[in-house]
Amino acid sequence: MTDTQHLSSNTRTLLDDEAVIRRVFDHIDNKNTDIGSECWQEPVEHYQSQDHFDAELSALRKQFTIYCPSSALDGPGAYSARDVYGIPIVVVRSKEGTVNAFRNACRHRGVQVAEGCGHAKSFVCPYHAWTYGLDGSLRGVPHEHGFPDLDKSQRGLVPIKCKEENGLIFVCIDAQGATVENELLGNTVGLIPETHRLHETSSIELPANWKIVLESFLEGYHIRATHTNTFFPLQFDNLNVVEQFGRNSRLCFPYRAVEKLRNMPASQWNIDLSLTYVYHLFPNILISNHPGFKAVVVLEPIAVDRTKQTTYIVTAVGANDTDSLALVDSALAVVNAAIDEDRQVIMSGQRGLAANANEHLEFGLFESSIVHFHSTMKSLMPGKT
Repeated sequence: MTDTQHLSSNTRTLLDDEAVIRRVFDHIDNKNTDIGSECWQEPVEHYQSQDHFDAELSALRKQFTIYCPSSALDGPGAYSARDVYGIPIVVVRSKEGTVNAFRNACRHRGVQVAEGCGHAKSFVCPYHAWTYGLDGSLRGVPHEHGFPDLDKSQRGLVPIKCKEENGLIFVCIDAQGATVENELLGNTVGLIPETHRLHETSSIELPANWKIVLESFLEGYHIRATHTNTFFPLQFDNLNVVEQFGRNSRLCFPYRAVEKLRNMPASQWNIDLSLTYVYHLFPNILISNHPGFKAVVVLEPIAVDRTKQTTYIVTAVGANDTDSLALVDSALAVVNAAIDEDRQVIMSGQRGLAANANEHLEFGLFESSIVHFHSTMKSLMPGKT
């Protein structure tokens, strides 16, 4: 058996499930875990500075990001409106079944034409009732004779680059972001199978910088201390398989139940009740598997000290399968309780910044996915230290 694994940020091919489980057994037997190759010091200013936050948003607008799972837009006219990196947008499924994304602003006086999510045959501005089709075209202007020079063909909703692949919907605010399009799309193959439907959606606004929220998902070093009565009885403390691929990471959080696989042929190993994978898809998306469901988490930077977390729960369990849904809800309750625990330390960490005790935050060898994230962010922001 090998010693503690050292990771390379250039890892591109993810291990298969059998190899991951064998590495987990190696860590259990040798009482170790995957560790990174370097530590990182991130300036506290980067969590507090409005100038730095603005620079982050400018860089992130050039990247493709996942907006939501395809199942969240469940038919023609289904739409979802929210901010993406500070830009209000609306994403809608057309009558033909394709997905379109637009800047969420009327071309008359700029009022948002959609809020929240739902189904619509058209978008009607609540200010003066200018009306837009699901394709973004300007269809109607009340008292149109008052705008003698208006060319409706040129005044539709402003489109945003949008794609739908692998059970996910992607958007890019700045079309130049297409330079990283293929990497992100390819890395999502198989994450959300077509058999999965939307089970529930929830949103919460957290009084914390988006990076502090993200960091809480990217290491298992805190399992025992933070999740004493939720995850720790089910999982191991500080025992993870960690891989980086491109700008992204995957962390394996094994369950104690993985031990049951030791005496089974590898051909019969099933990860569903043995581990959770957490995929961090740069910059702000997390996709994880849990018993009976998958979670797609979007962390939207709202302000330097505020983050909106939107969580989509998808499952292959049928809507009328009462017994199986009860098991899903039971597993979801454990996850939600642990997330509540994370949020307490997240908000405490945000408040702790004001203590002025630290010039930087420390990230060690057990936190290599966080190091990878900060290193990648730095590479996108030349001139920022």
